[in-house]
Parts: sequence; structure tokens; C-alpha cells
Amino acid sequence: MAGFRRSTPGLMVVAILALGTGSAAAQDDRPVGWTDQAELTFVMTAGNASSSTFGLKNALTHYWPTSSFQLSAGGVRTESGLTTRTATGSQQSFQIQETTDKELTAENYFVRSRYDHKLDGAYLFGGAGWDRNTFAGIQNRYGFVSGAGKAWVDSEERRFKTDLGVTYTIQDDVVADPSVEDSFLGLRASYDAFRKLTETTAFASVLTMDENLNETSDLRADWVNSLTVAMSQRLALKTSLQLLFDNQPALVSVPLSAGGTVLAPLGKTDSVFTVAIVANF
Repeated sequence: MAGFRRSTPGLMVVAILALGTGSAAAQDDRPVGWTDQAELTFVMTAGNASSSTFGLKNALTHYWPTSSFQLSAGGVRTESGLTTRTATGSQQSFQIQETTDKELTAENYFVRSRYDHKLDGAYLFGGAGWDRNTFAGIQNRYGFVSGAGKAWVDSEERRFKTDLGVTYTIQDDVVADPSVEDSFLGLRASYDAFRKLTETTAFASVLTMDENLNETSDLRADWVNSLTVAMSQRLALKTSLQLLFDNQPALVSVPLSAGGTVLAPLGKTDSVFTVAIVANF
């Protein structure tokens, strides 16, 4: 995630809570009806450096005998404090004044929906979503997808699914790039893998790749790998690494030392590493 500032904390408080009705291992044979899972993340640093991060996610799902619908939403917001110190008096006798200015250093929000319908080992799906990541140059991005997939292996011990879909994207960048179109057709390919390593440990990996058919050099990827270790029937420790890749990133306005500004591309890759305590109810 772009925009985080490195600091040395004097005090750190971390509270990560996930509430849900599902288990750590996703299962397709769930009872018909509604389920809900929510995650709350809070990180605060104080002392010589200060910052605060607040994150919230929620996934509401309804299952039918041969289909399912999910509505998910979430966001992360980080503020960092920049402290300026000045001294008044003499070298032998002085007083220190401190002024702290808060600055937004990370912001990311999303809303997504998806409908799946099973067809004897395969499935059809459709979905729509919106996301915003201003520090990656995305002000608003709307996406629509429709396609089909297949569950090659699907059990409580392991799962491997792949799907392929046609997409339509409308993208509004923080800094507009006049050389690219803001709406385009695309192709999306993804896999969803799960493996139960032991009675208490499970590994999951999800990769989604989006190709802009109007400009084939515009390739995006979202790859998440996670390891979950159950500590009890309700509690688990989960670590995950998310890699975000954009081969044609958005632009940022950079001031020139001689005056004026220039447009330069942002970095192609962002990474997000998280450690979470997960509670299931």
C-alpha cells in the first residue's frame, strides 16, 4: 500500500478482530440462509512518532442450494503525525515547543458484489464493484465482470477453482492521463486455492489478473497468500501478504526545482503484510 511513513514507535497498540459465522476453511456445503463476517483493525503509534490506522471489512453472504450472493465492503485509513520542535532561550537555559501536524498517508476503500450459480462441476458468475486508492492514483474505479469457472477440487481438506470473465472498467484517476482511455473492455483470469496442512493449520492463495483489451500493456494483478493457525475452536492467528501490481500505473504530479510540475508514473508494485487475530462465532 502506497503512502506509509517509516517511524520508530514509542507506544504501539494493535487490536484486530474478525467476527463471523464461517470457519477458517471455506466450505461450499453450507446451510441455506444468510451469513456475515466482519473484521476490525486498529493500530496506533504514539511517543516520539505518532500514527493511527483504522480498517473495517464486512462480507454478507446468502446461500441457496445451487447459488450464492455476496456483498462485501471495507476500507483502510492511516494518519501520521509530523512533529516540529523549536527552542527558545539560550544554550544554557532554553524551552522546547512541539507542534504536531497530522497528515493522511494511506486511504483505500472498496465495495464489491458477486453472484455464483453452480452447473454440475462448473459455475457461472457475475459481479460489480467500486474501489478508491488515492495513494495509488485511483480516485474512483468501477468494474463489472461476467464469466464462468470450474471447481477442479472442492472439499474440506483442499480446494482449487479457476474462472475466466469479461470485464468493463471505468477509471477516474487522481491525476488524469490524457493518453489513455478512462473506460475499457478487459479479460479477467483468477484462481482460488486452499489446502489444510494439519489439523490446525491452513494455507490459502488467491490470484486475480486483469488485462485491458484496449491497451494490452495495461496488466493488473492482485495476489494474496495467507497462513491460518487455529489456537482454539474459535480463535486463530492469520498472517497474509498481498501483492498489487499495475504494469501501467497512474500518474502523479511532481514539482520541478526550477518551477512548474511534471507528470511521472507511480510505482508498479505495492505490498501489504498483515497479522490478525481471527475470532469465529
